[in-house]
Amino acid sequence: MSTLRLSLLPIAVWLLIPTPAAPQSPSGVRVDAPGPPQLTFACCDKTIAEAQQLLSDPAILTALTRLHAGLVFAVPDFSRERAQLVQRLNAAGIPLVAWIELSPGKGSYFNAGSFPDAQAAVNQFEQWTAENSLRWQGVGLDIEPNFSEFAQLRGHRWQLVRLLASRYFDRARVFRARSNYAALIRQLHDRGYFVQTYQLPFIVAEREEHSTVLERLLGIVDVRGDQEALMLYTSYAPNVGAGMIWTLGPHAQAIGVGSTEGAPGAGSLGAPLSWTQFSQALIVAAHFSHTVGIYSLEGCVQQGYLDRIESLDWGQSTLISSQQLRHADRMSRAVRAGIWIATTFPLLLALVILWLAALIWYRRVRRRLVRLRLESPE
Repeated sequence: MSTLRLSLLPIAVWLLIPTPAAPQSPSGVRVDAPGPPQLTFACCDKTIAEAQQLLSDPAILTALTRLHAGLVFAVPDFSRERAQLVQRLNAAGIPLVAWIELSPGKGSYFNAGSFPDAQAAVNQFEQWTAENSLRWQGVGLDIEPNFSEFAQLRGHRWQLVRLLASRYFDRARVFRARSNYAALIRQLHDRGYFVQTYQLPFIVAEREEHSTVLERLLGIVDVRGDQEALMLYTSYAPNVGAGMIWTLGPHAQAIGVGSTEGAPGAGSLGAPLSWTQFSQALIVAAHFSHTVGIYSLEGCVQQGYLDRIESLDWGQSTLISSQQLRHADRMSRAVRAGIWIATTFPLLLALVILWLAALIWYRRVRRRLVRLRLESPE
């Protein structure tokens, strides 16, 4: 959920899965929510000083209480200062999910390559929680690629090719990672924790196509806890907008929307959602899921959205334009084709080689027959 992760979302947004056709007017499809969802805000994944400044404002805690909202609270370290923030939130009665992160130097996220660090972080989290008498409603595992690893290979094309080629044929890594993280989730269950997993949108495409190619290449892990949240950040696909949520919503147990804060260096695609875009995303997400996450609390405070969320009319309908739906369908088809090609690449390559071999054989036989005719007496 950090800036690093957000930088990949223009790619993630392409991975949209087509749903059965819904009744549409020429202008699009109207969507409404059955009522206010359970809101959770991701927060505090920056520095400890920024988190302290944010949560020292009593008006923010009051607004969260009025919204009956919870926090997905980032835990990238196990410091006394961070424990004091959790204690303050516990005292205010704010429901908390611990979003356990690795240190930035280790890539921050849980993935196939980070399991030993993930296991160590969970063990440290349990010890830190016990030592400081912290209370959590659950634990969140953010499963994403190691973006730092890919960033280091920027400008080193052949090293990147070698890395992806080695991963492409390493199927054992996928199932080993699934088994390891399933065991980690069982450990958290044994400690009495409710477990959320946060996944990028293309995990749905992998499942629908019965493929593991993106798991192999990117190191993501198809594992679930008690509740899976798809991170559907429409700020990185303004042309698709809420069409992305409409397309992927039926596959989600919980939906994360955003981003309400800008991503430095991401250009126009990194711009935060306007209120119109944000409120539409909220309503469409609530149409599919009672649990709606927001990235991030900091962005909502910066944009002045907390009070506006409180006064939002959840009974209103919103229009997803036909243009947005067409963009979503077009990208969905392209992504499905890309996954199919990547999954069947060895077979396609073998077929091409066989075709070339057959073509060479045919030409040789034809030349030999022609030569025999020329040499034979009439």
